[in-house]
Amino acid sequence: MNWTLLGILFAVALVGCAMGFKRFVWFMSVGYGYAVAGVAIAALCYGAGMELMTIPLAIALLVCAAYGLRLGTFLLKRETGNKAYKKILDAKVGKEPPMFVKVVMWLSMGVIYLAQTAGLHFRMVNQAADDACLYAGIVIMAIGAVIEALADKQKSEQKNKNPNMVATEGLFRFMRCPNYFGEILFWTGVFVSGLTAYAGAFQWIVAVLGYVCIVAIMLIGAKNMEKGHISRYGDKPEYRAYADKTPILFPFIPLYHLNNQ
Repeated sequence: MNWTLLGILFAVALVGCAMGFKRFVWFMSVGYGYAVAGVAIAALCYGAGMELMTIPLAIALLVCAAYGLRLGTFLLKRETGNKAYKKILDAKVGKEPPMFVKVVMWLSMGVIYLAQTAGLHFRMVNQAADDACLYAGIVIMAIGAVIEALADKQKSEQKNKNPNMVATEGLFRFMRCPNYFGEILFWTGVFVSGLTAYAGAFQWIVAVLGYVCIVAIMLIGAKNMEKGHISRYGDKPEYRAYADKTPILFPFIPLYHLNNQ
């Protein structure tokens, strides 16, 4: 185990999400994107400097970096430039927690972001050969990143046209949370990329926990989103018709609700 690299990547993740000290929710949103991008870039630089890098692995890390930068920038613009969204977010978040809570969250998020990216940096330090798992992981990552970016774009466009209804067109015809689905798909790709590279129980535990955490967070996020939609749009017949026939998270899987109706 390369503890020096883990220490460097952990420090980079902490720097990336440190903006949460300004606004608590940014530990898990804007800072999340930038922390992931920072970890990927730092791993790429370390691997290149230590001659541990292969072209396919470099591509995977670049995809990860692009994913994080796009997500962090999108969320930052939305949460600072969209007054309507900022008002909704302020109502959800409420008062900022005390500094002790922020520090605990900061350190916890640093650990989680390091674990989520484990498939890539463990493969690098273990010097695993490029194989089908890495190639498949890159493809899954890329597809997930494109789906999430496209869903964010489509949602913003539709909400600008009709702020009093949820997005229902484009990817939203197949699922109500395509951005969350894209995110799960992206991290599935990262996990898959390391399947033939994890060495020992510790690395497997870290990688599995990182993957399970992000999937659980997406499920909770989808459940909370649905709860908010029910509160704001539940009396609209068009919303009820859309929600009752469109899967909430996974396309073509008839899971329509995560809250009691």
